[in-house]
Amino acid sequence: MTRYLLLAALLAAPALAEFIPQRADPWVLEKDGHYYFTASVPSFDKVVLRKANSLAGLAQASEITAWQRPAEGKLAGFVWAPELHYLDGHWYLLVAVGSQQSPFQVRTQVLTNSAADPTQGQWQWQGQMQTQWDSFNLDATLLQQGDRHYLIWAQHPPGKAYNSALYIAQLTGPTQLGPQTLISEPTLSWETVGYAVNEGPAVLQRNGKFLVTFSASATDANYAMGLLWADEDADLLDPASWHKLAKPVLSTNAKVKRFGPGHNSFTRDKQGRDILVYHARYQAELQGSPLEDPNRDARLKLIHWQADGMPDFGQDEGDLPASPQALVEEPKDRR
Repeated sequence: MTRYLLLAALLAAPALAEFIPQRADPWVLEKDGHYYFTASVPSFDKVVLRKANSLAGLAQASEITAWQRPAEGKLAGFVWAPELHYLDGHWYLLVAVGSQQSPFQVRTQVLTNSAADPTQGQWQWQGQMQTQWDSFNLDATLLQQGDRHYLIWAQHPPGKAYNSALYIAQLTGPTQLGPQTLISEPTLSWETVGYAVNEGPAVLQRNGKFLVTFSASATDANYAMGLLWADEDADLLDPASWHKLAKPVLSTNAKVKRFGPGHNSFTRDKQGRDILVYHARYQAELQGSPLEDPNRDARLKLIHWQADGMPDFGQDEGDLPASPQALVEEPKDRR
């Protein structure tokens, strides 16, 4: 019953306040009771971080600049889609950065920080992630299977007409990778509107599976989220281990004022519930191009779970307000 009361409340109030305005590609990481947030900023010139004791607290938390691009050189272009990770006693930032000469031609860069708190200490550039080809690549994220760590990212392969596909490789060092495997390319009609794109992967391990959401098409109202999955004990470098849903799992819905949802991350709130953190706009109309329009806001959605262990992202539901009082307990019985 509580699940349906929540659904009714969300549908009745579609214009809920955004979690954090004008922050695209939102990334939330919880570690040791603290929540950390980073995202793309409209100026595309820096990496910002927030820290709070709760998920809701991130909305009002102060924001610091962890890394500012230099005024010139190979790291002076656009700064897109940072992710914060903690691995082997160090903090890592994975971020796509272009050069002064070619600001759009981004590559995945790696920064590290040995401080206990990533909002403190100094971030040091470690270098460019060494993918198989030196071509446009971005949106790198991590997946852990036992004691092995893998990188999943989006890249344009030589000779292909589409913009980007998704690849996986084992991480062998801060910027080193083993052989890479193609796991998804934009072939479905909803993945190729405006641009043929697979990008923005995010990993959630639940119910014996690695679930990988991704985003597709142009970053306007056509942007939408898809889903890949593999068994958690599968050979993740075998393309046959990966499966893709034929339809998007979250897309534009004008009734709940959600336009162009995508590039998400996953976290859990203090009650242990799975939360989708993603960006979308409140209207289809843009101020200039999709990249120039600053109004991609970070939002929150409660993830429901189906009987087969697959996620339900609530296509017809609105967002959760940032207020923790609005988060209604999700019952185990969904009948």
